[in-house]
Amino acid sequence: MAELLTAHTSALDPGTREAVRALLAEEFVDLGEEDWEHGLGGVHALVREGGVLIGHAAVVQRRLLHAGRALRTGYVENVVVRADRRGRGHGAAPMAASEAVVRGGYQLGALCAADDAVAFYAARGRQPWRGPLTALTPHGPVPTPDDEGEVFVLPGAVALDLDGRLVCDWRDGDLW
Repeated sequence: MAELLTAHTSALDPGTREAVRALLAEEFVDLGEEDWEHGLGGVHALVREGGVLIGHAAVVQRRLLHAGRALRTGYVENVVVRADRRGRGHGAAPMAASEAVVRGGYQLGALCAADDAVAFYAARGRQPWRGPLTALTPHGPVPTPDDEGEVFVLPGAVALDLDGRLVCDWRDGDLW
């Protein structure tokens, strides 16, 4: 039977952090240092089966700008389920935990979905952002059209115009 644990990055022992990183590296061929860093500093949802880590999702805080407001956003990163454990609900458990964190502490939830995960996120009530996407960079606002169709939001108490502009804060690596 699988067990779910949630903990802040600061509460994860080095062995658990390394297990998460190893699982991500195993499942994502192109996992870079920046991708790893994007998932740190927030709340992790860990799924273990027989003591072995088989699933993970992290919620980190970001600021997204929309309709003249800076929204405190729970941004979901590093979602993964070990390949041989997929299709058994092990992805739903960390996502449900991350959604509870988002609903309990943020105005908005967001993530950037891989093509093969779009249906999964949509089935969980995430809505695709239809409007233009922009990033605040050190050189000013820069449109990010390559990410359009991949950003999904979990609406909260703030009214959203899904056809309006959504702007993310700057970070190294993938902006969304």
